[in-house]
Amino acid sequence: MLDSKGFDLWADGYDKAVGVSDEENAYPFAGYKEVLETIFQIVMEKPGAVVLDIGFGTGTLTAKLYEQGCVIYGQDFSSKMIELASEKMPHAHLYQGDFTKGLAEPLKCRTYDYIIATYSLHHLTDELKKVFLSDLLGRLNQNGKILIGDVAFETREALDQCRQQAGDEWDDEEIYFVVDELKHFFPTLQFTKISYCAGILTLAG
Repeated sequence: MLDSKGFDLWADGYDKAVGVSDEENAYPFAGYKEVLETIFQIVMEKPGAVVLDIGFGTGTLTAKLYEQGCVIYGQDFSSKMIELASEKMPHAHLYQGDFTKGLAEPLKCRTYDYIIATYSLHHLTDELKKVFLSDLLGRLNQNGKILIGDVAFETREALDQCRQQAGDEWDDEEIYFVVDELKHFFPTLQFTKISYCAGILTLAG
């Protein structure tokens, strides 16, 4: 797992590295563009939505939402990522913080129409996912949604199949979503499969 310094070093080449993986339909980013486009279209259903992005990286998705008039809040643990994202979104409210320890204090002071996280929450253990998502659910406005686009599988069996297929490329330090296991804690959780290794998890407030 990369630490904040690692992400700082990777930030300039991040978008390109992800794009190559997606185009080759390769783990871990197969389906990446469709994941982002689908989340974008959902958020666009509410004009001027207030959006919190957890682990926004270089702002690939958030910048498009910003351009469409969304009010953007965000948290990332990489100062370099924040610098790059701020260039695209000069009036966004972006904060540095390690989300494994929860939200940055300024982000706790308001509620949101959408809370989005793309390819970031797999850094949380399964137990921390439950705690963090429970907290985020309480920060949604009426009819709000949490939208998580990530490496995710409907079952543990599907995850194991992908692990075998990926071979040495598999990252054992990342903890991917297994939907049927999370549903024990979030019964209303919905999952839209996008590729063999990615999808969108939706939790409504």
